[in-house]
Amino acid sequence: MSHALEILKKYWNHNSFREPQEKIINTVLENNNTIVLLPTGGGKSICFQIPALLKDGICIVISPLIALMQDQVDNLNSKGIKAVAITSGTSQDDLITLFDNIRFGNYTFLYLSPERLQSAFIQEKIAQLTVNLIAIDEAHCISEWGHDFRPSYRNIKVLKELKPTTPIIALTATATNEVLKDIASSLEIEDAIVFKKSFYRNNLAYQIFTLEDKLGRLLQICSKAKAPVIIYVSSRNKTKEIAAFLNANNFKASYYHGGLTSIVKQEVFDNWISEKTPIIVATNAFGMGIDKDNVKVVVHLDLPNSIENYIQEAGRAGRNGNKAFSAVLVHKNDIRLFKERIENTFPTITEIKHIYKSLCLNFQIAKGELIEESFEFNLLAFSERYKTPVNKVVTTLNLLEANGIMQVSDGYNKKSTVQFLSSSKQILNYSKSESKSSKVIQLLLRSYGGIFEQETKINEFWLAKKSNLLSKQVVEILSKLNSEELLEYKKATDNAELYFLVPREDDKTINSISKNIQKYIKQKIKKATDLVAFIENDTLCRNIQLLDYFNEKHLSECGICDVCLSNKVSFQDISSEVINYLTSKKLATSKEICQHISSKEDNVLVNLQHLLSEEKISINNFNQYYINE
Repeated sequence: MSHALEILKKYWNHNSFREPQEKIINTVLENNNTIVLLPTGGGKSICFQIPALLKDGICIVISPLIALMQDQVDNLNSKGIKAVAITSGTSQDDLITLFDNIRFGNYTFLYLSPERLQSAFIQEKIAQLTVNLIAIDEAHCISEWGHDFRPSYRNIKVLKELKPTTPIIALTATATNEVLKDIASSLEIEDAIVFKKSFYRNNLAYQIFTLEDKLGRLLQICSKAKAPVIIYVSSRNKTKEIAAFLNANNFKASYYHGGLTSIVKQEVFDNWISEKTPIIVATNAFGMGIDKDNVKVVVHLDLPNSIENYIQEAGRAGRNGNKAFSAVLVHKNDIRLFKERIENTFPTITEIKHIYKSLCLNFQIAKGELIEESFEFNLLAFSERYKTPVNKVVTTLNLLEANGIMQVSDGYNKKSTVQFLSSSKQILNYSKSESKSSKVIQLLLRSYGGIFEQETKINEFWLAKKSNLLSKQVVEILSKLNSEELLEYKKATDNAELYFLVPREDDKTINSISKNIQKYIKQKIKKATDLVAFIENDTLCRNIQLLDYFNEKHLSECGICDVCLSNKVSFQDISSEVINYLTSKKLATSKEICQHISSKEDNVLVNLQHLLSEEKISINNFNQYYINE
């Protein structure tokens, strides 16, 4: 394991592994099939990345999201680790070049989606590679009982046929026992060693508040937080509205959603990480790659879609081990509206057929035709043109993608490109005469190799930071250079991209996947029903409810959730006596407090929990209580 620790120190700057990373890595290095369930923030990626770095050959990583793949590839490349992703827009010619580079360029990681894996050409190329490990991220997508079931995941087992002796590691952050068994069965790795870390978080208080004035309570929460906050809402427009509301009330807030450009996303994220704007209002698009350990509060201003989504999002608070809160703010009408939204979100099979035909008509795809190129897609324009509700178009696209009919990628996942059209001498002479453009030109020349020979991906936000300019100034400069034909600048679009994976066959196409769709919708409705039951159950400890959902038995109450706190109100309030004693004593254990206060031990412990939840007192590593200054 010493070699693994050396890798950890070299590339991740950590001196030790988290529990149970070391055991998992050992198991993988011994060529065992492995299933890993680690809650959000548990460090799943390291569990396959380090073994892959210690083995000869390449690790194939299956991931459902292009953005997630690109994020991990960029992260690995920034560490000097060679990794590449195959996305939907990669042409056949580019694939040939890419696989040649993989074979002879000492690449360690190849990322691809389960849909791309179905390509016979890609399977043929994978068969020629020396594959040391197969890693399946978000493995719950394999199971029809998982919260994001994708039928295309069922076909991943083709890798086992191509590489029968290569070990498999399947990883997920949320899965019930039923889902874990289904993962093992589908991948034909029933012999897999399972690592399952408890979802129990003793520092995280799950609290649900039913109230009339949600915005008023939100202001109270943000005032008390004194640390980074994440606020989840259900729509893109609402992220803007709530951020504006908070800014108007003297808080520093920004908003984040899937429709933002890559430049804006990066800027918002960096400002939140640096705590320039410590409050971020976001849709569930804000989740990938978040590794900030001092988040104090996660607020759900709208109901999450499922218990799995909730525990992932709430779990972004308190990763440093300090006391943290998950607050769900519920208005009496929210549950009714949530149920209505669920009912109105899912299209019928007839509606899906209509939307699919409309997509084909919109892009002028003939019956029986398969066009192997991407199409730029404007959601709002399409919905208006074909008189179809936006939410049903979105759901249909997700269903078609999940079933391998097409691939959808948001425009923000694309990067802008630049290619110089003039000679290096002409460019340098121009930069001398144009001082405003000089910084950007010089930076492009220093930072991007091959920029004269081919289109080169760039990051405007990074260029802006390095040249001490605003992002919009960099865009203006590049646009000016483009207009003067010194370079070709292709700015990333915020439209989506559609890539059709099968020939157009109208009803026949949809009929072939209708059973999968109906099963998926039924499962989604069940998840929504489970969430409502959790929200409405105010008699059983929240922690016990959540753990029971994930097949964990935890009989003792947490003492800090809204249910536990409300059940304790019948106890005698002796908080002032506790405060007075701690004022004089400075530090004291619960045993010492009980000895000096004339009250039952249970009552003292309840009062201590109340004072902790109100942040009037704290507890150190020696289980001693003290007053917060």
